[in-house]
Amino acid sequence: MSNSEESVVLGQPTVGDEELAAVAEVFRSGWLAGAGPACRRFEERFARTVGTAHALSTSNCGSALFLGLKVLGVQPGDEVVVGDYTFPATGHAVVQAGAKPVFADIRPDVWSADPAAVEAAITPRTVGILAVDVAGQPGDFDEYRAIADRHGLWLFEDAACSAGATYRTRPAGSLADLAAFSFHGRKGITAGEGGALVSDREDLIARARKLHTYGIEPAISREGSDTLPIPSFHELGYNFRLSDIQAAIMNVQLDRLPDLLAARRSVAKRYHEAFDGVDGLTVPVELPDREHPWQAYILTVAPEISRDALALRIRERGVQCNFGTYASHLQPIYGDQPPLPVSADAFARHLAVPMHANLTDAEVERVATTVREAVHSLT
Repeated sequence: MSNSEESVVLGQPTVGDEELAAVAEVFRSGWLAGAGPACRRFEERFARTVGTAHALSTSNCGSALFLGLKVLGVQPGDEVVVGDYTFPATGHAVVQAGAKPVFADIRPDVWSADPAAVEAAITPRTVGILAVDVAGQPGDFDEYRAIADRHGLWLFEDAACSAGATYRTRPAGSLADLAAFSFHGRKGITAGEGGALVSDREDLIARARKLHTYGIEPAISREGSDTLPIPSFHELGYNFRLSDIQAAIMNVQLDRLPDLLAARRSVAKRYHEAFDGVDGLTVPVELPDREHPWQAYILTVAPEISRDALALRIRERGVQCNFGTYASHLQPIYGDQPPLPVSADAFARHLAVPMHANLTDAEVERVATTVREAVHSLT
C-alpha cells in the first residue's frame, strides 16, 4: 500500500448535515436528557418501521436484552436457550438477569440457531428461547415459535443487526414476543450507541419503561400536570435511557434507512459476483424467503487456508477485515460447555470484509482484488 492510499474501512456510519441539524434542534429545545420528546418521536416511528405496537429506546442493545429478560420474568436457576454464534452480549444479558445461557448450535449456511439444536437444548428449567439474527438475517422464526409453543416458552429476538430485514415478508422485530435492536456505530442505522426494545405487548414495554428509568415513569410523563406529581420507587430500576441527542440522530437515520439498505445490498451483490467461484472462499447465503440487511459481509475460508494468515495479508494491503463473530460456548466466562462443532467451525473460518453504505465502486473492486490475490498467495 502506498503512503497516499487510505485503508478501506471495515465499517462506517452514514451521517451528515441532517443529523447535525437535528441535534441543533434538540439543543434549542433544552431537553438533552433521556426519554424526552425526541425519544418518544423515535419510538413511535421505529415501532411502525419494525411492525410492532410499541418500542422503547434504550442506552444500547445489551440493556434492551437485559430489560427484556427482566420483564419476561427470568429468575435465578432458569435456563435460556441462546443461539451460539453471536457477540457475547447475548449470553451476558442472560447471566446478568440471573439465569443460565444454554447455547444451541447453528445452521451451517446462515449461522442462526438450528431449530433441532434449540429443541434438544430444552430442559425442565428452560423458560425461553433467545434467537439471534446473525449479521442481520433472521433465523427460522416459524420453527422457533412452534418449539416455544410446544414447550410453553417465550421467544425473544436478538435483532441487534437487523433493522430493515424481513422474514417471510414480516419485519425483523415483529417475529417474537420481544426483540432488541442495536444502534452501535457499525450497525445499519446508528447514533454511535443506543438500542431499542420492541413488542406488541403493552404490558412488557410499560414495565420495561419504568425499569429503565430507576423504577419510575420518565419525567416527560409528568409534563403539563396541574398538580405536583411526586413519583414513588417500588422496585429497583436502572438508568438505561437513550438521550434525546441520540434519538434526534436516530430520527434522521430512519429517514435514511431505505437508501442505506439499498446501498448495502448493492455492495453485497457486487461482492457475490466478485467472490463466487473463487477457490478457497464461500460467499454468504441470503435465503429466498428473507431480506438480508447486510450489517456484515462474512466469507467462509476453506479449511486448508489459514483464516488468520489470510486476514493479515489483506490488512497489509490496506483493506480492513476481521473474524465474523464469536462461538459463545468457547468463551471462558461461560465455563465448560458441550462442544458445538458447527459454531466452532464458523468462528475459526469466517472473515468479515468491509461492508457499509459509503463504499464506492472503486473500493469494492479494491477489496475484491485484494482478497482474491491474498487467497491465491496462500494456495
